[in-house]
This record gives sequence, structure tokens and C-alpha cells, in this order.
Amino acid sequence: MGHPQKLQEIMPSFWQILQRFWPYIQKQQALAIGSLLALLAEVGLRLLEPWPLKFVFDRVVDPTGEASGIPLIDNLAPTTLLWLSALGLVLVTGLRSLAAYGSTVGFALTGTRVLTEVRNDLYRHLQSLSLSFHTKAKGGELTIRVISDIGLLKDVVVTAFLPLLGNVLILVGMVALMFWLHLELMLLALLTVPLFYIATARLSSQIRDVSRKQRQREGAMAATAAESIGAIKIVKTLSLEETFAQTFSGQSHKSLKDGVKAKRLEASLERTVDLLIAIATAIVLGRGAQLVLNNALTPGDLLVFLSYLKNAFKPVKDFAKYTGRLAKGTAAGERIIDLLDQKPEVQDLPGAKPAPQFQGYVQFENITFAYEPGHPTLKDIDFSVAPGQQVALVGHSGSGKSTLTSLILRLYDPDRGCILIDGYDIREYTAVSLRAQISVVLQESLLFAGSIWENIAYGSPNATPEQIITAAKIANAHDFIQNLPQGYDTVVGERGVTLSGGQRQRIAIARAAVRQAPILILDEPTTGLDQENEQVVVEALERLAWGKTTFIIAHDLYLAARADLILYIENGCILERGTHQELMQANGRYAELYNLQAAQRDLNNRQEATHVTR
Repeated sequence: MGHPQKLQEIMPSFWQILQRFWPYIQKQQALAIGSLLALLAEVGLRLLEPWPLKFVFDRVVDPTGEASGIPLIDNLAPTTLLWLSALGLVLVTGLRSLAAYGSTVGFALTGTRVLTEVRNDLYRHLQSLSLSFHTKAKGGELTIRVISDIGLLKDVVVTAFLPLLGNVLILVGMVALMFWLHLELMLLALLTVPLFYIATARLSSQIRDVSRKQRQREGAMAATAAESIGAIKIVKTLSLEETFAQTFSGQSHKSLKDGVKAKRLEASLERTVDLLIAIATAIVLGRGAQLVLNNALTPGDLLVFLSYLKNAFKPVKDFAKYTGRLAKGTAAGERIIDLLDQKPEVQDLPGAKPAPQFQGYVQFENITFAYEPGHPTLKDIDFSVAPGQQVALVGHSGSGKSTLTSLILRLYDPDRGCILIDGYDIREYTAVSLRAQISVVLQESLLFAGSIWENIAYGSPNATPEQIITAAKIANAHDFIQNLPQGYDTVVGERGVTLSGGQRQRIAIARAAVRQAPILILDEPTTGLDQENEQVVVEALERLAWGKTTFIIAHDLYLAARADLILYIENGCILERGTHQELMQANGRYAELYNLQAAQRDLNNRQEATHVTR
């Protein structure tokens, strides 16, 4: 008793979770109110359950006993009262069971609906977070939060918190009735409350800490598993299976130790509570029996009091039983709220409007950007691109080329300066409408698990079958797709592992082509391809880029040399700009790098020719 306060201490954030989710609960207001009424009915009927037994002990077992003070009962014959009491016991218990069923199912349905909606919103929120968040976060841990943490919180609400809520109401009612039945016995029962407080305070805090640590370890395990499985080819190539297995095993072993420790603490708390309940019952039974022998209390009153005492301690027992679950649920809720509290660094500004159809005139005006304060990745970038022009971004790795194109997509916002499309700051438009008019082909041609048809259609979900086939033809993909066992309905593995690199890249090009966007970004689209596939992909890219404002990030300067404008970027600054001929005449960094690549290419060709001759 006195444990509602302790409940708040054990679940310091549970109320914050309820408050945070209150708007979701309000949507299920009718169901929640109906479940609450059923719960109150169950509490009232549970309070009535012992009274038929009181009448049997006081008026049937001992017919000469003290009258109940209720004329309707006192005037009944003992046999009649016995059968009525038995019938009343069955009726009250049956109605209580029906009310308990209604409240349990109703609250379970409420919790399931609420937390399902929370999960959906959490996933949407996760998708809306900026790229800077996702580059630092671990994918496996985020998956645990969306799937496992919500599931655990739902389980805790349905199987632990709501039953405890009912028991607390029962506790309040029974304590009030025990005070009314006999003040002295009630005060004796309260003697054990300080012991309850001391026992639960120490053990419950330890259970909460261990449970929170266990959830963190489970998140680390998920991150390790997701990382190794996602890069399984590299893991096998480098023979890292045992390394990752040992890391996972170590985390799993620590999680196991935490789980066992939590179970031991829960068991210790439950057994301690059992012992204290037995002590309180023994004290009340001893003193109550003396009062009965002295005719200061009827046997029925003692029976009702002991019944109430047993049920009044039930919330304490349940609290001990569910402390581990509640602690895990609290830890899960804290992690969910932590994720919901993350704010996207890139958001639509107030008053942002859908972008009109772009012509493709792009301007960078004095752009400076840094991932970390004080360490700029781009510095004072200033250039413009006419509609339909092709711009090549060249330079060593890490110079800021990919960052520059990420700013066009508003994956990040610049720290200073602005990017204009057709004369308007791109921040004036909604991010969705901006990105809808930009096609991207990345170095890693990522495909999703699904059919080839679906993977191409991701570029434009409303594309017609004719548009998808036309896009595949532009990408030089139609012929090889037709030769696959199920053609366009062929299902590719996750990340497209069932296709070759060249095939994956051509499907990625088709996905960009079906978008029919006026602006195109090509980020190292031919890297890692053999000569034959590279030629096919370059032909597809040329068709794709026709008439579009195109940004090409390329280490292969033979691909960059075809561009209308070449920007040589180093340490975040544009060191050289111009056409291929202009830069070669300037004999600067670009010319030096181009000549180096040309010499290497000639050497490779001679070696290949020598090999063929032999």
C-alpha cells in the first residue's frame, strides 16, 4: 500500500510517455471510456465478492450470531440465506468476470490502435530526418526502435500497466472498506508498509537500470547484425565472418547476463513481497481471532477483512511481478520519445510552396557549408549553369563534389549563401516538389527487393507501362530484361545482388529516366564497371542527359571532358573552371590530372594489346 507514489518513481518517464501519446489516445476516447467504465464495474463487483461469505458465516454457520442489521437478510431462514448467498456469489463473480473481459479487451484494443499509429508516425518521422542524422545513426538500432521498442511498449501497456491500474483502484476501495470495517486491524496491516517501501525502492531501481542497459545492448546487437549482413559480400571477401561473429557473441553474452540479472532481481522482489504479505496477514489474523473470541468482531467480518487484505496486497505483488516489464517498457518509451524529439535539420520553411516546372537554370551564390562547425567542406562556391548545360565536377576524393550536389537536393542546407533554380531560392519550395524534378544516378546503384518493374517505377510511381519500357530502352536495359526468366517481373534480391553491376546501373538509369526531370545528377556512374559495361552505360547516360541540366561527378576525366563546363574542386574551393580545351591550355591542376590519366590509359592499352598478341 502507498505504492502509487512508488509507481511514479519506478516509471519516471511513463507519465511523460502517456502525456506525449495523449493526442493518439484521444482519438480512441470512446473505446477508452467504455473500457474504463468496465474496469470500474469490475472493481465494484470485486468489492462485493466476500460479502455472501460473511452472511453464511454469521447467519448460517452460527444462527445465533449477531444480526447483520439488514432486515431483509435477518428475516430469512438459514437454508434460504445459504442458497441465496451461493447464488449471489456466482452472480457477482460472473458479472465481475464479464466486466474484466470487457475492460481487458477494450484496453488491449485501445493500446494496440494507439501504438500502431505511433509506430507509423515514428517511421514517417524517421524518414523525414535529415541525412546528417542518418549518417551518424546505426540502422540496426533504429530498426529496433521502430519495431521492437514499440512492440515491447505495447506489450507492457496491455499486460502490465493496465492490470496495475485496475489493481490500484481495487486497492483504494478495499483500503477504504477496511478502515470502515475495523480501524485497529487496518493500522496493524499498515505496519508493514515501510518494509514494502524499503524493499521495492532498492530492487526496483536496480531492475530499471539493468533493463535499460539490456535494451541498449540489444540495439548494439541489431546494429552489428544489420551492418554485417548489409555488407556480407565484403565480409566474406575479407574473411571477417569470425570477427563479426565474436563481436555479436560478446554483445549477446552481455545482454544475456543483464537479462539473467534482471530476472534474479525480479524474483527477489516477488519473494520479498510474498514474505511481507504473509507477515501482515499473520498479524491481522492473530489480532482478529482475539477480537472474534472476545465477541468484538464477527467471524464474517474477519473473513471479509482478510479477503480485502489479501486483494489489497495484490497490486503490490503484481508490481513486483511486472517491475521488469515496466522497466523495459519505460526504457523503450524513452528511446521512442528520444527519436520523436529529433528535429530535421532540413525542413520546409513556413510558406514554402510546390515548385513549378523547372527550366533548369541553376546558380550557386557564395555557398559555404560545413558538416562540423569550424571545418568547412565547401567555401565560397559561386557559379551558374544554363538550362540543358552539362557540368563536370572533378577533383580528388573528399574535395566536396558530392556535398555540392547534395545541396541541390536539399539533403543539407548551406551555412551561407543560396542556391537558385530559375532565379528562385530552392528553400522557397517544398523539399518533395524540389526533389521530384531532380533525377539521380549514384555510384552505388542500389535496388530494392522487388521486381525490376517496381524498381524502375520507384522513379515515378504514376508512370505508365509505356513510359517504363521507354525508360528501360533509354538505359540500354530493355534487351537484357527481356532475356530474364520473368522479364520485367523478375524479382531481384535485396540491394539487387542477383544482377551484375552493369545491369544494376542500367536499371538505376532507367529509374532516373522515367522521372523525366529537367535536372540530372550523375555521381560516379561508371565506377567499378568493366570496359564493355562502361561503354553501354555511357551511351545510356548520354541519352538520359540529353536536354537536361546535368551535374556529373567523375574521376574519369574522359567522361568529364565532354561537359560544357568543368569545375576543378580542391579542399572545398573551385580552383579552375572552363571547358576541356580551356583548362588544358591553362595547363593547371586539371591538365596535370588529365595527362596523368591519359598516360595510364595508354599504358593499360599497350599491356592489353601485348597480352592479346601473346
